Formats: sequence, structure tokens, C-alpha cells
Amino acid sequence: MNQADKTKQLMKIVIGAAWIDGIIQEEEREYLKKMAQEKGLNDDPEIKSLLSEIKSVSHQECYTWLEEYLGQNHQKKDYQNLLEAISGLVYSDGNIDVQEARLLNQIENFDPENQTPQSIFTYLLSSVKKIYRKAL
Repeated sequence: MNQADKTKQLMKIVIGAAWIDGIIQEEEREYLKKMAQEKGLNDDPEIKSLLSEIKSVSHQECYTWLEEYLGQNHQKKDYQNLLEAISGLVYSDGNIDVQEARLLNQIENFDPENQTPQSIFTYLLSSVKKIYRKAL
């Protein structure tokens, strides 16, 4: 994934995270618009559509984007960018919802410094199981 795609994917994840508690708060909305502007994604059709709030983002979609962004061998920089962006969103409204806390916990599981050979094996096994289930 090239840098432009990573930036767009990161933005999608943060938008999905804003929906994770079921509603986008005004402070979260402002954070998302500012982030889109800073990342140069204001005019991207997919990002525009997601920011319009016409259709909500499901938990599953958000977690799928998260897995795609980090992939199997992600860089520490990608992890740090993600954690920083999600933390900024979560804390923007001054209220941490249970679903938001779960998402942060899930993201912490992807910290490259916490990856042991066993945890990488477990992650890969989980990925294979998902692919197998989809094939059935």
C-alpha cells in the first residue's frame, strides 16, 4: 500500500471509529473535517461520502479497514499514526464510550513492540480461519 492509500485508509478508519458508538458527536465531526483538510482528502469522493454521514459505518467495516491498514507486517510508524489519530478522535468529545475503549484496546494489540512470535502466529491463524469461513 503506497503512502497516499495509507493516508486515505487511516482517514476511513478514523471516520469508522467516530461511528463506533452509534453517533458522531459535534466535536468528532469537527475533528474529522480538520483531519481531512490536513491530509488533503477534502475532495476525495469516498471520504466526502463518508463525511456526509448519509450512511453510517458498521463496526465490522471499521475493523476490516483497521486490519487492511495494518496488514500482517506493519511499520511502527503506521501503528503510531493510527493510535494518534484515533486517540485524538476519542478524546475530542471528552467522553470515552465502551465501544471506543474496545477499539483502542484492539489497536494496542497491533503494537509491533508487543508482537511475539506466538502472537503473530495467533494472528495469522485467525486470518486463515476467517478466509476459510468466507470460502464456505
